[in-house]
Amino acid sequence: MNPAQIEAFFDPDTFTITYLVTDPATKATAIIDSVLDFTPNNGRTSTASAERLIKVIEERGLDINWILETHAHADHLSSSQFLQQKFNAPIGIGAHITDVQDVFNALFNLKDNEAGHPEDFNKLLKAGDTLALGELTIEVLHTPGHTPACLSYKIDDAIFIGDTLFMPDYGTARCDFPGGDAGTLYNSIQQLLSYPDDTRLFMCHDYMPGGRELKWQSTVAEEKAHNIHVHDGISKQEFIKMRTERDATLTAPRLILPSIQVNIRAGKMPLAEDNGVSYFKLPIDQI
Repeated sequence: MNPAQIEAFFDPDTFTITYLVTDPATKATAIIDSVLDFTPNNGRTSTASAERLIKVIEERGLDINWILETHAHADHLSSSQFLQQKFNAPIGIGAHITDVQDVFNALFNLKDNEAGHPEDFNKLLKAGDTLALGELTIEVLHTPGHTPACLSYKIDDAIFIGDTLFMPDYGTARCDFPGGDAGTLYNSIQQLLSYPDDTRLFMCHDYMPGGRELKWQSTVAEEKAHNIHVHDGISKQEFIKMRTERDATLTAPRLILPSIQVNIRAGKMPLAEDNGVSYFKLPIDQI
């Protein structure tokens, strides 16, 4: 069996990496962590990032089987709804998205058909689930801590780990969002680092610290040896202390308020009002 073909697409505005993962035998493909471009100062959206994916997909004759999210992102809007309209593929996310929806439905005071519901997603996934991707299999790992709904997707020797870990020189995900927990994140990281040393780990973001070149792929061995937050020898209590103190210094992500309102609804924009315009809510003094 041929290994999965993996192509990465970087969005410099949100430092997000989207992946096309393809079974070369059948051209069955999964899209992982897509981006809908959004400019907050004028409220404009664009599908430019998604169109980049579509161009490659059409040029190569790929068959989109899945549109997958590692979690409900707080730093970029998902283009999953736009891509589903194009390819008619199911959207999958972690089953604990319901916990995230409950929190943010309440924060934004979303009612009835404005709110996020489980049925907004076509497939709610839990640890141990498997998805067919042509002749390949996607294994679902539950890796909470950053959020309660975080998943990683294992395909052969590659794991797409969302925001759980970053490249070794940037460390680990924050845990101060609702339902986040540093001890839980530590456990999830240890789960990932229990795989063989040559297992490839694919990041959802790279912030290029110090101005270094863009990187999105690491290995278990590299993370165990060099991750600045959680390398070998760092205890759970040490990690919790570091992560808690660091998170207390961080500001909210630039796009958290619009992102969450879209991403808990599988990429759907807020319903248009009677003038035909959609609006995001901005809760005052709540974040």
